[in-house]
Amino acid sequence: MTDIEHNTLDDLDRRIIVATQSGLPLVSEPYTVIADEVGCSATEVMKRVTRMLENGIIRRIGAVPNHYTLGFKGNGMTVWDIPDEKVKQCGEMIGALDFVSHAYERPRHQPEWNYNLFAMVHGKDRSEVEKKVQLIADMLGDDNRGHEILYSSRILKKTGLRLASAK
Repeated sequence: MTDIEHNTLDDLDRRIIVATQSGLPLVSEPYTVIADEVGCSATEVMKRVTRMLENGIIRRIGAVPNHYTLGFKGNGMTVWDIPDEKVKQCGEMIGALDFVSHAYERPRHQPEWNYNLFAMVHGKDRSEVEKKVQLIADMLGDDNRGHEILYSSRILKKTGLRLASAK
């Protein structure tokens, strides 16, 4: 069996990851540009990226918008105290809302931190965010045992794990 069949990365996989980890080129055929950079065909790049997605090596490929540039300046991370047995269900419900970019479970750190569900709510200003948070609270009903809004004070660069270039 080859390395690819064993769900490990070979040199070409690593070069593809390094070439794409800062984002795909903003052109009509980004995989062709990546293929030229790593020395293979665009078809091979797409085949390997698909395999890495299917095997969980790459978690996802998606757009990362700058919400401030789009006019959403009242962004707030909401934190929720949800019954542990319902946190997954509630997180999926909140994460499906069009004004929430991401929702995820985090461990509590009691007694100081009772919250186990986080959800980023976007709005044009804080007043809009507060109205949207109230919609979430109403939707959760008794499953909302408390929440807070932690407003963004600056933009942080969002990056995941990075492989070092083999150059």
